[in-house]
Parts: sequence; structure tokens; C-alpha cells
Amino acid sequence: MVLLASGFTFNCPTFVTESTSEQPPLTSPTAKTIQIYLPTGEPRGIRIAEITTRIVQTILIPRSELIAGNHRPELEQPGVYFLFGEEEDEAMPLVYIGQTENALKRFKTHNKLKTFWKTAVFCCSKTQNFTQTHIRWLEWHCMQQAKQIGRYKLDNGQIPDNSTFVPEPMEAELLDLFETISMLISTLGYPVFDPFSKGGSAAHLFFCRGGGSEGTGELIEDGFVVFEGSKARIEISTSGDDYVRPRRTRLIESGIMKEQDGEYVFTQDYPFSSASSAAAVVLGRRANGWTEWKDEAGKTLSDVYRDTEASDDE
Repeated sequence: MVLLASGFTFNCPTFVTESTSEQPPLTSPTAKTIQIYLPTGEPRGIRIAEITTRIVQTILIPRSELIAGNHRPELEQPGVYFLFGEEEDEAMPLVYIGQTENALKRFKTHNKLKTFWKTAVFCCSKTQNFTQTHIRWLEWHCMQQAKQIGRYKLDNGQIPDNSTFVPEPMEAELLDLFETISMLISTLGYPVFDPFSKGGSAAHLFFCRGGGSEGTGELIEDGFVVFEGSKARIEISTSGDDYVRPRRTRLIESGIMKEQDGEYVFTQDYPFSSASSAAAVVLGRRANGWTEWKDEAGKTLSDVYRDTEASDDE
């Protein structure tokens, strides 16, 4: 990744490594170079990201920097936008997805009326060729995908089932634009369109069992995901009550867990911040996720992801 900040260019060094049969290649046909420009020089301030060979550009503006962001000329173009944040009583982070022909005015309105959001991300065309048809279809498709993936709770209320009609060639173009939007937003720290890996050829599933619990999950980039259909025992041990109950309460109130036939069942995939918190909710007690989660061969999460590193160094 190349980072540009206030007139400074930081070039990543190139390393040439001889490939062997035992070492996988360092790159792939899907590799990308993403440029992130920091107009204020602050790495956590306003950020403008793009794939240099694509026309989509994303502008991330923290809510605290909204006044400075109002001077960005990109905000006066048609585009789709995302408001990211969270509420204390929600188990999942929130996102609002919209489209506008003038993000400057729209953000000012949302700043007055919506309280949850902390960050706005606006996606527009570097060549200024987005039309109302483009952004309406992209808004609809983004809402559908975010709802299907389930990493974020949509703050949009009712989501239309059908999009406005677009010709087949335009739909193909819009799907390609969506892929770029998805990658850029995820790179900026909001994986709203990134599916949870589940049962694919590269998936390494782990299981957490005990006291009637039957959890299935996988280690992911930002924690540990417990998959839909996993079962958690209802009883909570005395020693773990203060830790487990608040977490379960949020999941139950959010509809992520529901009581069914004398046990709690996960109604959707849910990412926990750690394997230990995932194991604790499933087992109803404090737990060390690195030893409680085991694969089909009986190896613990620690055996697979931590102890192997030590053996490789020997």
C-alpha cells in the first residue's frame, strides 16, 4: 500500500523472493495496490482511498472532522455513502447506507438528526460520470448485500426488495463498481461486505462442546465467528455470571440468540472480539477459547495457530 500524506510520498520497498515448491507465491492474480491519501497528514483523520486503475474513489471523514471535510470538492458529486457507528444497547455495529447528489448537504442533515454514527464514507467517481441511475442501483445493492452478510445492523429501516431497472450491460458495470467499493471500504476498516468464511475448502472449523453446548466457529481476522445454528446451554455458572450474562443479554435482545427447546440457538453468524468471549457465551462460564475450541482432529485453537509457530522456529 502506498500512503500519501500532505505532499509526502511513502514508497514501499520491493522484495524479490525466489519461489520454491515448499513456499507459496507472495502474490496472486487478485492482488491490488490501494493508494490512501491523507490530506491533513493525520492517519486517523480524513482519508481518500482509491485503486489507481479504477474510477471509484472513497472519502472517509470522521464526524469530528466534518467541518474540515465540508471543503472537499468530491462531496458535491453524486455518490453512495455510509454512516458507521454503534449504540451501547446494540450487539452489532450499525451502518446507514444512502445515495445523494450532494453529500455536503446530506451529511449536515445527518449530523443534526442521527446520533449513532462516528464515521462517514462517501464513494464517488473520479471521472464524475455517476448518474442518478448509477447511485440508486448501488444504494439498493449495497443495502441488500449488507443485510445478507450480517456483519452490521442496517439503520435504514425498510429495505426495498427490488431495484430500479437497469440494462444488463449497465448492471454488469455496476457490479464491478460495487466490488471496488467493497474492497476500499474494507481496507478503511469497515468490512460491511466481507462474508464470514464458512465451510469453504480453506475453512478450518472449530467446535466447542460441553453441558449441552454445541458451538461451531472459525478464527477470523478481527476475532472469532460463531456460526448460525450453534447451541449454547442456558445455565450460567456462578463464577461466570458477571461476565457471561451481560454479553448474552445483548445478543438475546438483538435477536442473535433465541431460546429454543431448552437451549439458546444462534440465529445468524456472529463475530466475537476473541475466541474466549465466544467460548464463554456458548458454554455459560468463563473459558479460555484457545483451549476450548477444537477441530475435528481434536486439536485446539492454540495447537493450530500458536504452537505451530513455535515448532516452525525450531
